[in-house]
Amino acid sequence: MSTQRLRLVTFNIAHGRGLAPIQGLTSSRKLRLNLRRISDLLGKLGADLVALQEIDECSVWAGSFDHLDYLRAHAGFPHAAFGINNRRPGLMNLSYGNAILSRFPIAETETIVFGKRRLGEKGFLFAEIDVGGRVIPIVNLHLHFGSRQKRLVQLDLLVTWLRGKERERGARWSIPPIVCGDFNTPETGDDATSALFSHLSDYGDYCLHPLLGRTFPSPLPRRALDFVFVPPGCKAVRSEVVRSFLSDHRPVMVEFSVA
Repeated sequence: MSTQRLRLVTFNIAHGRGLAPIQGLTSSRKLRLNLRRISDLLGKLGADLVALQEIDECSVWAGSFDHLDYLRAHAGFPHAAFGINNRRPGLMNLSYGNAILSRFPIAETETIVFGKRRLGEKGFLFAEIDVGGRVIPIVNLHLHFGSRQKRLVQLDLLVTWLRGKERERGARWSIPPIVCGDFNTPETGDDATSALFSHLSDYGDYCLHPLLGRTFPSPLPRRALDFVFVPPGCKAVRSEVVRSFLSDHRPVMVEFSVA
């Protein structure tokens, strides 16, 4: 089996509103235009796998259309998976969470929500990607934005779940899980990233990317919120924070090879 080179992008797209400060005040036309621009960016980056946070499935405050399907069609991705963390039915329907776009078949998915509220909950989407017979496990994660204690509890839930999933499916994995997303680390310190590093040491020597660069807020970034934990088995890794103003976050791209 030949070596496969992959490009992964993680991007919190802020419900498609771009740099607009208030959710729900952006017209459907402007939302679609911004999502088209995101699609164009993903094409220019040559992304094979995309982990998206804050993406909506027909939410009233986000134009009442499926953002993932719109991005999938316009960016030309044949495969997609939604992981909804928040559902509020009714007149003011809200449905949003995490998602994955892929150039390769998505063999299995599972969504874990950290709480039971219908609005504001975080969680993660797990997927197994079939890359030419290799099974690449990916976790697309969004942690609590305001509480260090809640972030650490959420990471404990993630790690406990991963250990169970490894017992169930790990023999099929070509590499340990890639973990990426919006970690909502504080302005000073690295509580979530340090805690996860400690947990992931059971799987081997992970590398945290990007090595340099901040991602939030996108016009003048002051904080590093968005990361990819690259597992052992990924070779010739390079990463960059992509200069973009299509969300309040900047996307992070990581390129690597798997044998």
